[in-house]
Amino acid sequence: MSARRIGTREEWREARLELLEAEKELTRRSDELARRRAELPWVPVQETYHFEGADGPLSLPDLFAGRSQLIAHHVMFPGCPSCAGFVDGLDAAAAHLAGNDVTLACVCRSPIGELSAFRDRMGWTIPFYSCPDGRFQYDHGTSFTDEQVAAGPEFNFRQLPPLPPDSGFPRDLGGLTCFAMEGGRVFHTYSTYARGVDASWTMWQLLDRAPKGRPSQGFTLRLHDEYGTADT
Repeated sequence: MSARRIGTREEWREARLELLEAEKELTRRSDELARRRAELPWVPVQETYHFEGADGPLSLPDLFAGRSQLIAHHVMFPGCPSCAGFVDGLDAAAAHLAGNDVTLACVCRSPIGELSAFRDRMGWTIPFYSCPDGRFQYDHGTSFTDEQVAAGPEFNFRQLPPLPPDSGFPRDLGGLTCFAMEGGRVFHTYSTYARGVDASWTMWQLLDRAPKGRPSQGFTLRLHDEYGTADT
């Protein structure tokens, strides 16, 4: 048994009430941040982006699927356990968001054939789209050319120092980009990366509430069909 504080029910309740006050403050702060997100200016999207879906080519407006809001998840590559774990949670929420005028979609630079095969393997319903020229990812801060890395890439709104080609800096990273459509025009409204996606990732939220919390080492993250019986 790991070293943990052991106490009485009364001690637990007293500590829990103290924590509850902190949680309530966090909730109020989170509500304020949600209000501020909604007040961000909308930026008209002037660029024309080309995507490939399972049924052929599409434009960015096509990805809205008739709704007025779009959340695009940038997938690093098919089989990425981190991206796939995130999509597991997104897929469960997609129908509820669609019922409230929000379309969820996954975008990636990989060929649509690979994306469609991986989506079928995972049993997801959320649509996947390929943007093979990478312009959509480059413009929204999730993909990087060798030249950008050498000059110092900008990630998560921060300019990084110049990096050598063998630095290990990924050429593709994850993130969420949000758009709105109004009057036939598409607007970029919000983007978030790195720990900014945690609040949307069901797995982390539940681990943060599990008895041992979020693991700092020895964490196991696999595709959901790769866990053995000992893991479940």
